[in-house]
Amino acid sequence: MDTLTQIKNIAIIAHVDHGKTTLVDAMLKQTHTFRGNQKEMGETLIMDSNDLEKEKGITILSKNTSVFFNDVKINIIDTPGHADFGGEVERVLNMASGAILLVDAAEGPLPQTKFVLKKALELKLKIILVINKIDKKDARPLEVLYEVENLFLELAHDEHALHFATLFAVGRDGKAFWELPDHYKSDMQSDLKPLFDAIIKEVPNAIQNEDEPFQMLISTLDYDLHVGKLCIGKVTRGKISKGDMACLVDENKVLGSYRVQKLYTSEGLNRIEIETATTGDIVAVAGIAQLTIGQTLTDPENPVSLPKITVEDPTIRVTVGPNTSPFLGREGKFCSSAQIKDRLLREKETNLGLWIKQDPESANYIVSGRGELHLAVLIETMRREGFELQVSKPQVIYKTIDGKVCEPYEEVTIDIGNEYLGQITEEFGKRRGEMVSMTGEPNNSTRFVYKISSQNLLGIRNVLLTKTRGTAIFNTYFLGYFPKSEKILEQTRNGALVSIDAGNSLSYGLENSQERGTLFIGPGVPVYEGMVVGVSTRDKDIEVNVCKGKKQTNVRASTSDIGIQLTPPTTLSLEQALDFINDDEVLEVTPKNIRMRKRILDTTKRRVASRKN
Repeated sequence: MDTLTQIKNIAIIAHVDHGKTTLVDAMLKQTHTFRGNQKEMGETLIMDSNDLEKEKGITILSKNTSVFFNDVKINIIDTPGHADFGGEVERVLNMASGAILLVDAAEGPLPQTKFVLKKALELKLKIILVINKIDKKDARPLEVLYEVENLFLELAHDEHALHFATLFAVGRDGKAFWELPDHYKSDMQSDLKPLFDAIIKEVPNAIQNEDEPFQMLISTLDYDLHVGKLCIGKVTRGKISKGDMACLVDENKVLGSYRVQKLYTSEGLNRIEIETATTGDIVAVAGIAQLTIGQTLTDPENPVSLPKITVEDPTIRVTVGPNTSPFLGREGKFCSSAQIKDRLLREKETNLGLWIKQDPESANYIVSGRGELHLAVLIETMRREGFELQVSKPQVIYKTIDGKVCEPYEEVTIDIGNEYLGQITEEFGKRRGEMVSMTGEPNNSTRFVYKISSQNLLGIRNVLLTKTRGTAIFNTYFLGYFPKSEKILEQTRNGALVSIDAGNSLSYGLENSQERGTLFIGPGVPVYEGMVVGVSTRDKDIEVNVCKGKKQTNVRASTSDIGIQLTPPTTLSLEQALDFINDDEVLEVTPKNIRMRKRILDTTKRRVASRKN
């Protein structure tokens, strides 16, 4: 580490599924970060180590790695591409001096492309544009380049931002080009050397201000079984060595002095121990027990804070609390309010886009996030850790601005086959969406752009996927707060099929119930009174008895042995269930099951309450 003369800190930013993590895979492999016989050489999406990331095929948590090219250390920060995890992007971009903006050669710039580029330009990062996936049949790289140039013109604050290097690539094959090939073939003689050359040429050297007092902004936290909590960040100036004293500062207020027990830096996917870290490197420091993201580590003789990390406010909230169903404690290890509180507070330490506060009217907690997926990932993570939870329907967060009640608005981009144009326009018309543009796309498809309030957008994803047989490509971009709009119809879905009995579901009861709607359960499933077991064909709730069995008699009919024909049940994912529930319903989430239920389980009490309303 002492012989390093150049460090380049680069973030990979892009819309979801435009190839960030695949490109990082190729960069790791081509710089011989792994030995030829290491298992990583045969893997893909190496950086997506979290189980949920692997299942969903998206990056949720930002991560950093490093490679060496021509004796230059390149720290690479892989960031999420989904808008709901924008807080992760905002949290780590301050560690970078440059950014690789990756754009799909067929899809072009999409909502999150705009978001991440805006953030990178605000931080004055040097941008390298990579038009990726030029091997796709419907690739249109030169058109996409023109679209991205227009995006720069829209977002750039000064002329310097408009001068950026452009490369063309196929990240999956590990190939990059300065000039667009006439006819790309996978066996073309090329590699990622043009990209590495661009990074070394364009991105400023992070090694600066070595002789000044030590200063480091804490950008992320981690935990090591042997040394405990680790704080990670870029050394902004000076040097830090193992055994040095460091001061923890928050808004120029000294919180304490600590001895640096261990120092680590990244080499490939590994964290290695070092004796000294220099300016510009991204390091992990052990020995400071009480800290949070956004605080500053400094030289004790110069305790001056760096500007704190700021992220945009949440727009959606849910209420999370202990499970109160009759099945409480059957399937989870952690069921109490205190256990849920401790886990949420731990999440708050690292998830800056999340706000958590106590519900003043109950033992529940109000959890606010950047979108439904952001909240769903937290709930799914807790579920897998053994928690039992009760979750309310997502609600938008309103603000009062200049005396007016305002609500969040989003820009929605939808790519859809032309046969579904009517369904899209009808649904957005019903939800008071304002069409911004409508353009024809290749392959008999159309791209719509709508401006719509987040309130009117709730639950639309599953509606559109159902109406378009799963073919709609749906993306959003947060526009800001505007005066509150007219609300849509109170009910955007049909009523529920609600169980009026407890026990195990039986084929006979299910057969009778399926005539009244679509069931969410099959035979042999434990149910309780007030549990939602399906969606009805009417706009009102229908009470059903799925536990009802056929009465036994001594008379045998000639058709008595004919089997009951049941339609396979519809299974909802966690995100779909959050979209589905109404205000008078909650979600029961356990390690083994996701159940929808009425807030008031008792049938008689629920009828009385509905008459009062």
